[in-house]
Amino acid sequence: MHGAPYVPGSECVGAVLDSDRYPPGTLMYAECHASPRTPGTFAAQVLVADDNLLALPDGVDPVLAAAVGNAGVAAFAPLIEIGGLRPGDAVLVLGATGTVGKIAVQIAHRSGAGRVIGVGRNRAALAQLRGLGADAVVELRADETADELADRLLAVTGAVDVVLDGVYGPPLEAALQVCAPRARVVNIGNAAGATAQVPAGLLRGKQLTLSGFAGLHIPFQEKHDVLSWLWTAIRRDELRLDVRRIALEQLPAAWAAQADSSHEKYVVVPDGAASPAQQETN
Repeated sequence: MHGAPYVPGSECVGAVLDSDRYPPGTLMYAECHASPRTPGTFAAQVLVADDNLLALPDGVDPVLAAAVGNAGVAAFAPLIEIGGLRPGDAVLVLGATGTVGKIAVQIAHRSGAGRVIGVGRNRAALAQLRGLGADAVVELRADETADELADRLLAVTGAVDVVLDGVYGPPLEAALQVCAPRARVVNIGNAAGATAQVPAGLLRGKQLTLSGFAGLHIPFQEKHDVLSWLWTAIRRDELRLDVRRIALEQLPAAWAAQADSSHEKYVVVPDGAASPAQQETN
């Protein structure tokens, strides 16, 4: 049974047409929780509450500002605010070849991590991580046990202090084995499985902190500082994003490509041009 149809899209950058708070023409980042009752951002015009708007700083590419929104928050908040990344920490990013993972590698590197290790399945995408700040990369292998992966991780990473986990399942089980005492582990996804075994002795013996993060449950006002940090990094060319701009009519093909792990961020631009009128992200 299918649910009621609705316009999807959770974020966008656009110019204000009418607002009680902001002048017309002001470029804003908007967050929208799409549903049958609340149309999302895959549209030429979007109705968004003023409380869910944040003005873009001068000099930021609107397309990049839209592309880094949700993905950037999902990387920054778990690493810095929840994981408490400190200068010198060893950081392990599970699922480092996707957009969030690539951003996380760069954030960890620029935040003073002593060592950044990226883990993923795509060999070509893993190779790119070194140019983004990764000190080492580890390729996930099919049919490898958690213990086997842990052995390979330990040989490359040594003990790690912060784990950003975007895959869960056996890779997380392996990562827990290479955690240093009092390491912080934050899960943001489960691409490798919906369950993982966490041995009680390991959890208590290393005094690990396990947390989960979902941007959907974070009030928009609490994301303002993170978004400002991300946009400043983009404006200073300190944060790189792989972005593909597409027209709205290309959305079905782009949706299918994203489902196949394209390792880049798609931004829907009205009329196929980089117009400031609206930049929607997947």
